[in-house]
Amino acid sequence: MYNYSQFNAEDYDLVNFRGPQPGTNAPDFNLTLAEGGQSRLLDFDNSFLVLEMGSLTCPLFQGRRKTMSALHHEHKDVSFAVLYVREAHPGTMISAHQSDEEKQSCAARLRSDGENRRILVDDLDGSAHQAYGGYPNSVFIINHNGCVVYASDWNNPEITARALTLLKQGKPANLKAWFKPVPPTVSWKILRAGGQGSMADFLRGLPRLIWNNLILRNIRLMRGKPMEISPDVHC
Repeated sequence: MYNYSQFNAEDYDLVNFRGPQPGTNAPDFNLTLAEGGQSRLLDFDNSFLVLEMGSLTCPLFQGRRKTMSALHHEHKDVSFAVLYVREAHPGTMISAHQSDEEKQSCAARLRSDGENRRILVDDLDGSAHQAYGGYPNSVFIINHNGCVVYASDWNNPEITARALTLLKQGKPANLKAWFKPVPPTVSWKILRAGGQGSMADFLRGLPRLIWNNLILRNIRLMRGKPMEISPDVHC
């Protein structure tokens, strides 16, 4: 079930990321905005769109918001958006979404918490989220031709910033985005806000998350070679 009521690391394929890779078309969807109304995902005016997956109960997303907000302010000639997905660690206070209205309410809460990027709300079945790989905090940079020119299954804001700078210089963003955890204090704050069950489920899955993300993933990344995709590629 897409909107799980309890987090389990097995809900994610942490070995094979199935999101669109650089040099491929970025999936487009008609989505709801956090403040109401509709928008196409790829309806942006600038040369690039930085699209990040996120939710209220994702410590990684929440812990990166300050850095991503600064990046947004620095690159005013680039479009930024958050795709609001399922709750990563639902609990009694912020539970799994039962309706589109509940999901939009959570996205509106993120807006009222100071998020100033465009917030796009996925449908209840996570159609857009699953098309982009289904991870809770992946990031993509998409060019004006609708092509992915940078992608990472887990957002590392510093690497995302470097990728954006390279792309704006007309160079490929051939970078390796090492997995970067957030401080335990951030995780504690976000999971506590999720309510009962949020922290317990996270702790049960933590060994698997550490093994797959901090160890196996970074080993695979070390051995791999980044793709060199032109910033203005046509897919």
